[in-house]
Formats: sequence, C-alpha cells, structure tokens
Amino acid sequence: HHPTPPVTGGHGQGLVQFVLAAHEGQRNTRLFWAACRAYEDGIGAALVDALVEAARGTGLSEREARATIASAARMTGHRP
Repeated sequence: HHPTPPVTGGHGQGLVQFVLAAHEGQRNTRLFWAACRAYEDGIGAALVDALVEAARGTGLSEREARATIASAARMTGHRP
C-alpha cells in the first residue's frame, strides 16, 4: 500500500488512486489519462504534485512523471 498525498476534492483523490493502481506497462498511460481528466476538470494545476508522487510510487521517475503531466496539460489546452 502506498501513502496517498492529500488532494482537494474527492475526484482528485480518485485520479491519484487510479495512478497508484498502475502496473508496469501502464504507468504512463494511466498517469496521462488521469492528468488529462484533472486538467479538463479544472484541478490539474492543484493535482500535479500528488500525481507526480503517485507516479513515483509506481516506479516512474519524477522527470518522466512531470513530462507526462506536461504533455497532458498541452493536450487539453493548458499550460504545464
């Protein structure tokens, strides 16, 4: 079990849990999907640190996680 960083709102918590449940081979995909949903819901910026920590808990490096989240931000029309 991984410690879950605090986030605001129940939806953000669900996205963090979705990333934490990722297995090898799906870590980037799950992180990208969760980050896209967060930005679409207007909570992307607030959720970045929690998503990065969750991704690190699955084995991604901080650099990989931040790059994936930045890509999701651009894809949804937001600035990383």
